[in-house]
Amino acid sequence: MDEDNRDYTDAVAFPDELQLRPIAVVRSPYTQRHGTPRQPGFNNADAALATIELLDHVDAAALKDLEEFDHIWLVSWFHLNGPRLKPLVKPPRGGPKRGVLSTRSPHRPNPIGLTAVRLLSVDGRAIRVQGVDLIDGTPILDIKPYIPDFDSIKNAGDGWLS
Repeated sequence: MDEDNRDYTDAVAFPDELQLRPIAVVRSPYTQRHGTPRQPGFNNADAALATIELLDHVDAAALKDLEEFDHIWLVSWFHLNGPRLKPLVKPPRGGPKRGVLSTRSPHRPNPIGLTAVRLLSVDGRAIRVQGVDLIDGTPILDIKPYIPDFDSIKNAGDGWLS
């Protein structure tokens, strides 16, 4: 089999389970799943304020230059959702059940979330943000800058949502 046609599932070696270590925790006004907004967006002036607190094992120097960005991505772990291996879920706006991987349901094979928030400030080990859709105490696995040239795809389709 030539290199372009090989089966990559046979070529990649990785463990059945991966270990992740949170780098931060969310401090938000939301304390339960019900009532927490879904993807509140960048421009909502009423969007909740929250703080992302680095955990002790992460050096604060990791935040150097982050404040130069307007928005950041938060990669989180939906700690209140056990793994639900339901392949189909009902979207909150109604309609037929959809494949879980074609939705943003928090009930995923791996309960990992991705949230874009407005970055307000970085102060020591704390990052102040606006527009969070995460529950207080949510573990943060990673933080990345939102870069419009890379993170916004012009004329991208919205699938079954349209």
